Amino acid sequence: MTSIAADPTDSVFVRACRGEPVEHTPVWFMRQAGRSLPEYRELRAEAGLSMLETCRRPDLVTEITLQPVRRHGVDAAVFYSDIVVPVAAAGVGVEIVAGTGPVVAEPIRSSADLARVGRAEDADLSFVEEAIRLLIPKLEGTPLIGFAGAPFTLASYLIEGGPSRSHAKTKALMHGDPQLWHGLAERLAEITSTFLRVQIDAGASAVQLFDSWAGALSEADYRRFVLPHSAAVLQEIGPVVPRIHFGVGTAHLLTAMAEAGADVVGVDWRTPLDQAAALVNVADLRLDGSEPGPARPRAVQGNLDPALLSAPWEVVDHEVRRVLAEGEAAPGHVFNLGHGVPPEADPAVLTRIVELVHKISVR
Repeated sequence: MTSIAADPTDSVFVRACRGEPVEHTPVWFMRQAGRSLPEYRELRAEAGLSMLETCRRPDLVTEITLQPVRRHGVDAAVFYSDIVVPVAAAGVGVEIVAGTGPVVAEPIRSSADLARVGRAEDADLSFVEEAIRLLIPKLEGTPLIGFAGAPFTLASYLIEGGPSRSHAKTKALMHGDPQLWHGLAERLAEITSTFLRVQIDAGASAVQLFDSWAGALSEADYRRFVLPHSAAVLQEIGPVVPRIHFGVGTAHLLTAMAEAGADVVGVDWRTPLDQAAALVNVADLRLDGSEPGPARPRAVQGNLDPALLSAPWEVVDHEVRRVLAEGEAAPGHVFNLGHGVPPEADPAVLTRIVELVHKISVR
């Protein structure tokens, strides 16, 4: 008799995202698919392809996405891709340089440059759909998380020309030419929405919107220049699957990020989850400035400090228990790191964390 795969939409991960009862706290890791795994490094070396070329190969994407599920027993897979994949598909000249990150050949500096950023309908993302359709049967009921970069983070790469610590050029353009900024952010919101929709339609059970660099902004600037565009993405894809919203250094932005419309707010390691849960579960403030409506429960995701993966196991054990205890204050909790898995992380430690979370969080 053929076994029937579990329904990923009824998985412990999806139910936790929705704030529903679960048998144990689910766990997955940002950047779990990739550079920390020796099998990944071997596959990349054998293929001899660049990062972007690898992301366009459905067979390789399928194998890489499955690797951490096999090794760690995590409660969700995350689609192997990169946040610049959709802008590259839309015609932006960008490469992912090892040890640096995305590098844009011709940064956006004027309104004339905006014409070089193609429309969402121009982007060929058929390889994404093919990869996910290959993946779903092999996951055997493990939910798949799709993801995309938020408009601000994508725009920062396009304006700075690559990674930046200060985001000085981005901030200067936002304030100096608001019309250009909003035009670029709107274009990127359309591209991001399309990228997420392709993943959902192909079978992703949840999505995560990464606004990795939003923490560089003040709350006032975030609300004026960023919140409307992130909200547009999350509203466009709708509540058909759980939507996770994550940024780094965003303790002062958690309430504003929650207002963008996510079902789960990812929290970095700097803010205790019980405090974060209180910040994201306040009355829903409307973007048009009208009176707030009743709060809707939002789960939290996080937030073990990735640096602790290199600490003695006794330290890791203690901190995992602390994070789980703090997460109980939220309507739902998905255990994760407070940022991505570092490349030097020992995969055996990640596996032990999964086992520990499952063991001590049993309801």
